[in-house]
Amino acid sequence: MKSRHPSAAIGLLAALALSLAGCSSTKEPSQTAQAAPADMSGVKVSGKSNSLFGFLKPYRIDIQQGNFVSKEMVAQLRPGLTRDQVRFVLGTPLLTDMFHSNRWDYDFRLAKGSGEIMTSRVSVFFKDDLLEHVEGGENLPTESEYLTLITNSKVGAKPELSDTEIHQASPVAPSSATK
Repeated sequence: MKSRHPSAAIGLLAALALSLAGCSSTKEPSQTAQAAPADMSGVKVSGKSNSLFGFLKPYRIDIQQGNFVSKEMVAQLRPGLTRDQVRFVLGTPLLTDMFHSNRWDYDFRLAKGSGEIMTSRVSVFFKDDLLEHVEGGENLPTESEYLTLITNSKVGAKPELSDTEIHQASPVAPSSATK
């Protein structure tokens, strides 16, 4: 039995193939997100990815990697703290290099399902097992700004990094030097 409308069937198949072709992407993830330059602190936020036909968006989970370090945490650091005290304030470092044992790196990356990417890096340097100086961390978000970012309290709204000054505070940590 022959089809009475072969051109209609071919047209329907072509339309179906074109609509499904939009579901896959040939671009690299770095090309779909609009990259923003990093500032001196190393915090970088990129834009959102495109959607299919402007309204169809596949579900993507938020992926957090590394150590989140806030303004409040960096404000507690001061020269002379021991390694244990720094670990108490910032947590276990993500990177410890056996060739540079006096440097700890706290890298952080948050890839939101919307395509927005936030990255930061804080490096801590020691001399004679005491904190010497810290690099990065000038424009980090506060803890409340980070919570707003991960909970999506306003749909589509990006939290602004505040210019609030965080004053130095002494960390409440057990001292390993007293034993």
